[in-house]
Amino acid sequence: MNTVPAVRLVAAVLSGALIFTSAAGRADELGYEAYIDSPKRIKCLYGYVTAKTGNFDAARQIFEDCVRRWEDIYSMISLAQMYESGSGVDKDLERAAALLKRGAEQPDDASYVSLARYHWGVALAEGRGVAIDRQAAREWLMSASKGGQTEADDYLIHMDQQADSVTR
Repeated sequence: MNTVPAVRLVAAVLSGALIFTSAAGRADELGYEAYIDSPKRIKCLYGYVTAKTGNFDAARQIFEDCVRRWEDIYSMISLAQMYESGSGVDKDLERAAALLKRGAEQPDDASYVSLARYHWGVALAEGRGVAIDRQAAREWLMSASKGGQTEADDYLIHMDQQADSVTR
């Protein structure tokens, strides 16, 4: 077996990893904290990236500001997911549910409203931070489905299968 190509491959992978690590280090040095007080709405997207890199405190601040300034639904969903999982914040299902409900109640033409309606419907169906209300869950999921959320269709089927298994 010729080990030269294998050595070159490992060297290429390692140098790529070093470049990636170096770039991540520079992004961390610049810090997503710079976006916390930014008046530009593009920062809401940076909140998502900030959370994915594990900087949950900065992500939380960005999302909270985006919700406060623009009623940004994607930020509501992302912040709710942080509270559901306890990622960088104390786990708080009630707070997560309140954010999802707030997002779901936005006008039909708002960006990501059908996604918020899906998540709110699931929260109602499973009793995550709110009392279980399967009828309301079904209505929100149907609204999400009308908005194009195929996950809502799948969840409605799941609900129907659960109901069928209970009646058997």
